[in-house]
Amino acid sequence: MAKDGYGTTPAPGLWGWINARFPLESMLKEHITEYYAPKNFNYWYLFGSLSLVVLVLQLVTGIFLTMSYKPNAAEAFASVEYIMRDVEWGWLIRYLHSTGASAFFIVVYLHMFRALMYGSYRAPRELLWLFGMVIYVCLIAEAFLGYLLPWGNMSYWGAQVIVSLFGTVPVIGESLAEWIKGDYFISDITLNRFFALHVAAIPLVLVFLVVAHILALHQVGSNNPDGIEIKKTKDARGIPLDGVPFHPYMTVKDTFGLGVFLLLFCGIVFFAPTMNGYFLEAPNFEQANPMQTPPHIAPVWYFTPFYAMLRAVPSYFGTQVWGVIVMFAALMLPFFLPWLDRSPVKSIRYKGWISKLALAVFALSFVVLGYCGMKPPVGNLPLVSRVFTALYFAFFVLMPWYSRIDGVKPVPERVTYHAH
Repeated sequence: MAKDGYGTTPAPGLWGWINARFPLESMLKEHITEYYAPKNFNYWYLFGSLSLVVLVLQLVTGIFLTMSYKPNAAEAFASVEYIMRDVEWGWLIRYLHSTGASAFFIVVYLHMFRALMYGSYRAPRELLWLFGMVIYVCLIAEAFLGYLLPWGNMSYWGAQVIVSLFGTVPVIGESLAEWIKGDYFISDITLNRFFALHVAAIPLVLVFLVVAHILALHQVGSNNPDGIEIKKTKDARGIPLDGVPFHPYMTVKDTFGLGVFLLLFCGIVFFAPTMNGYFLEAPNFEQANPMQTPPHIAPVWYFTPFYAMLRAVPSYFGTQVWGVIVMFAALMLPFFLPWLDRSPVKSIRYKGWISKLALAVFALSFVVLGYCGMKPPVGNLPLVSRVFTALYFAFFVLMPWYSRIDGVKPVPERVTYHAH
C-alpha cells in the first residue's frame, strides 16, 4: 500500500480516508477509549454526563420550537398555544423543553454538590471549576431569557421584577435597565432581544464553554471520591494503576444511569409536566397582561434561593440595592472556592466533622432558601430567609479558618475500590 506524504500507511477504506484528513481516531482515543478515569467512580459522577445529555435535548427541542414560535408580543402567546394544540407532537416538544430546563438545573446542582463533597475544585482543577461556574452563570442567563418567551402573565411580571433589579445599580442603573429592555418598559423589542439571545448567542457560548470544560477535565484528569491523583501511580507503560479506560467501563455505567434518568424524566413529561406549578406556573397559561399583576410573583424554583436572599435584605431609603448586592455576591462567591479551602485533604471522606457539618448546613440553607423564595414573604419567612442567607455566606467566608483547623484522617496512597 502506498504511503502518504508523512511516510505513514493510512488505514484502508472510509475510516482511513477520514482519519487522513481529520483527527477523528486520535480524538476518540484521547478523550474516550484511551482516557483513563479513576476506577472508584461512584454514581455521583453520572451527573456530568447527564448534564451533557440534557444540553443536547434542550438544543434539539429548542430548534423545533423556533420553527413555529413567533417572537413578537402580539403573537407569541398564541404561537405557543398553536404549538401545543395544532403542531404534530408539538405538546411533547414543548413539555420536553420545559421539563428539560428544570432537569438541567437538577443535574447541574447535583454535579456541583458532588464537586463540593470530593474537592473537585482544588488544584490542579481550578480552571476546570471556573469553567463550570461560568457555564452555571450562562445557564442562569439562558433560563431567564427563555422565561419571557411564552409571554405568559408570570413570565411578563417575573421579567419585569428581575430587569428592574438592574435599575437599582447606582449611577448607571436606570440606563442599564433601559438598555436590557430596549425600551422604557417590557415590550415587543424586549421579547425580540431576549429571543435572539436565547436561541443564538447564549447557546453558542454554552457549547464553547462545555467543550472547554471537557478539554480542561481531560487535561488534568478526573477527580475521584478519595481525592487522590491517579496519575501519580503508573505502570511501565505510563498507564495509571488505579485507572480504567473511559470506554467501555464508564460508558456502560453512564448508559445505565441515563436509562434510570430517562425513566424518571419521561414519567414527569407524560404524567406531570407542570409538576403542580413548580415547572410551569398556572399564571403562565394566561397571556401577559401589563394591567393585571399575579397574586404572588415568584421565579421558577431554580432561581428561588437567590430570590429569597434578595428579599431577605430590607430596602433602605427606598432602594433594594443591598439586596441585589447580596444576591450577586451569593452567585459570585463559589468562584473563589479553590482558594478558600485550606484543608490538607480534598475529599469529604477524610475531612473532619467541622467540614462535614459546614457542607451539610450549606446544602440545607440552599434548600430552605429555595422554599422561602417560592412563598410570599409573610410571617416568619423573612426571618428564616435572613438566618439561612447568613449560613450560606458563612460557608464561604469562614472556610479559610474552619478548613485549616479541622481534623483530617490519613489519606491512602491508592484509591479505595471494592468490586461490585
